[in-house]
Amino acid sequence: MTPLAEIFARRIALEGPIRLDAYMAECLLHPAHGYYATRDPFGRAGDFITAPEISQMFGEMLGLCLAQAWLDQGAPARFVLAELGPGRGTLMADMLRAMRAVPGMATAAEVHLVEASASLREVQRARLAGHAVQWHDSVADLPEAPLFLVANEFFDALPVRAFERRGGAWAERQVGLADGRLVPGLAPPAALALLDDRLADTQDGDIVEICPAVPAIVTEIAGRIARQGGAALVIDYGNWRSLGDTFQALRAHAPCDPFEAPGEADLTAHVDFEPIARAARAAGVAVSAMTPQGVLLERLGITARAERLAQALTGEALDAHVAAHRRLTHPAEMGHLFQTLALYPKAAPRPPGFDAATAENDADNS
Repeated sequence: MTPLAEIFARRIALEGPIRLDAYMAECLLHPAHGYYATRDPFGRAGDFITAPEISQMFGEMLGLCLAQAWLDQGAPARFVLAELGPGRGTLMADMLRAMRAVPGMATAAEVHLVEASASLREVQRARLAGHAVQWHDSVADLPEAPLFLVANEFFDALPVRAFERRGGAWAERQVGLADGRLVPGLAPPAALALLDDRLADTQDGDIVEICPAVPAIVTEIAGRIARQGGAALVIDYGNWRSLGDTFQALRAHAPCDPFEAPGEADLTAHVDFEPIARAARAAGVAVSAMTPQGVLLERLGITARAERLAQALTGEALDAHVAAHRRLTHPAEMGHLFQTLALYPKAAPRPPGFDAATAENDADNS
């Protein structure tokens, strides 16, 4: 057993099964044995590769998207440029490089990173050397100013609760102990007001996941944008309205049992974009329609950028460049698996590249 598995086993023996969100939080963020506390998980030598590590074009396109939103809102002389869960700092570095082409923007930006991992903060510090960067434990710690924010693969790592429908009640997924091993199980079914609205579109045996942290985080972000201006770009894999078991573990770029070696694998769940949009609208901002990543990047000009970069490449470098463009944009790869959402002031133009909200996708901005 891993050190964290032994901690769980003792806890479960004393207190009984634990909720899935509590298990996920400890696996990822335990100060001594948590996944993010003990390693750099990114890149080919790690467990997964994110879009910023695939190509600089990803960060450049998002940087220019925020730049246009900044210009559309009058180019405020001071603003907070923030990223949630910034990984190695690659995305922020690429966005800052693109923003240098926009007169006045780089000097107006105050860079703020929301990062819980002390080890990743050091990686980010090295990657962003030369920039004045401030780190925070939570969104609530960001200063009050126009907020231009990106959250790429941030929400998928937030702990989720999972419920299986049993008639008009819901049985919550738990983690227990059997024969000295951690195993998933279900609590007794109970009525749950939180999921009353899901009785109309689910049936017995269906699984619905909820992320308890989403409303508070999104309300904080959206409230700042409503008061001060700005925009938030959310990019993640998921869909609109949770349905099905999406809790998963990844180790060395391959799926694995999420209960076998806690603390040694990345744990995620697909993002439900509906509660993000709902919380944002309630806090007073406009919300785009959910837009596929590939569609957004193409509208922002990634193909023209790819062609320009390709002019200086040959051989294997050119092949890798072409493959990176495809991986980011093609519907069979990340282009459709990953979805995006933009939050912005009601009086401001919608950030470029995003689809307009419609009543059909339940994102009425009125």
